[in-house]
Amino acid sequence: MEIKIQSIHFDATEKLQAFIEKKTAKLKKTYEDIQKAEVQLKVVKPATSQNKVTSLSVTVPGTTLFVEKTCDTFEEGVDLCVDTMRVQLTKFKEKQRER
Repeated sequence: MEIKIQSIHFDATEKLQAFIEKKTAKLKKTYEDIQKAEVQLKVVKPATSQNKVTSLSVTVPGTTLFVEKTCDTFEEGVDLCVDTMRVQLTKFKEKQRER
């Protein structure tokens, strides 16, 4: 699975990138056929709370699943996105089995 990290309006640290890769790699346990995962990190209106937008799009055969969360920290946003994506992948997997 290819993981692409894009930081908009700031430079992501090595520590943050390693954290994102570790968390998104765990999605493989939920659904094996993930082709790529794209994480977008964006700072909106600096100096306010809830100003960090994290979006996660996962490409699987036949479709792309998308999640976006706004939080105080990117770590929190990544955690929430991965949790929500895990639910979406489980539902997608159930639909695939029914066919």
